Amino acid sequence: MNAKVYIYIITTLLSAYTLTGINFNQFFKKNKYVEARIFIILLSLIMGYLLTSFIVDFLAISKIL
Repeated sequence: MNAKVYIYIITTLLSAYTLTGINFNQFFKKNKYVEARIFIILLSLIMGYLLTSFIVDFLAISKIL
């Protein structure tokens, strides 16, 4: 179970790093930088969770095969 926590941390950081390449300020109203940063944080947590679920499920299925 410890490995899953490490995978969560790594994938969340990787997601946050990749999302910094997108300028989300264009999608929000003018001078709403805090909301854009919160959106990036939430999106990186969601992407980290989904990527971790995929990796863990893929490893579980590959053991069965």
